[in-house]
Amino acid sequence: MPTAAPYWEKNPDFKKHAEDLKWNFPEQKRGTLKILGGNSSNFSSEVKVAEYLSRHFSFLKEVKNLFPDALKSKFPPLENLDFFKSTESGSFATSPELRRAFDGADFGLILGDLSKNSVTEIAVADLINYNPDLPLVITRDAVDLLAPEASQFIERENLFLVASLSSFQKLLRALYYPRPLLLSSPIFPVVETLHKFSLSYPVSILTFHEGKIIAANSGKIATIDLEKTTYSPLTLWSGELAARIAVYNLFNKRQPLESMLASLEKS
Repeated sequence: MPTAAPYWEKNPDFKKHAEDLKWNFPEQKRGTLKILGGNSSNFSSEVKVAEYLSRHFSFLKEVKNLFPDALKSKFPPLENLDFFKSTESGSFATSPELRRAFDGADFGLILGDLSKNSVTEIAVADLINYNPDLPLVITRDAVDLLAPEASQFIERENLFLVASLSSFQKLLRALYYPRPLLLSSPIFPVVETLHKFSLSYPVSILTFHEGKIIAANSGKIATIDLEKTTYSPLTLWSGELAARIAVYNLFNKRQPLESMLASLEKS
């Protein structure tokens, strides 16, 4: 079995990518990023990611959390919070207001903690389809939740999916993609499948397998040994990395693969 391919770059200098892309960060406050996620019993990741963005990317004009209204009593009135109709279980329900939740945003981040129910699945998919031109990152358990709806948004431009390999396995199955992703596979078959998948769909992917972070876009693959970064198999999915990708790509729109690599260099 081959162990390399012309489309596969191993251990690129992601720190150099970060240096290059930071030149396009604005000096004046610009850019609105909206974070959707959380439910009545779990919303700490969404709060922490918003705080992280405000602290480390202070040039952003606005970072706003979008929560189900079951959480309204948990917070004092704040300008950087919006609330939307919730289900009885405390997650998002379909509403005209939720459809327009990303209006005015320059980038959307669907962070997860959305509860596993079909009502929320349909509500969030409806939000995605209502805003077809908005650059978007979907991450963590949101990828699992939305996998059954993937055919509705997988052709979308400027879409990043940041999640575990098992989440991508569910997504490919939902799309009836002919090449399977096997968690027991060595690295090359996984890389080859993601290479072909990213040629079939205009989506950018970041995942993890066999100690390597894998980034894919337009058929190009880059892998980085996890030990070369400051991330761990757990912190990869905290939401921070996905948020960094959103910021880098917001100001480097034509460089999705480079934005994913640059995001591996922590601020």
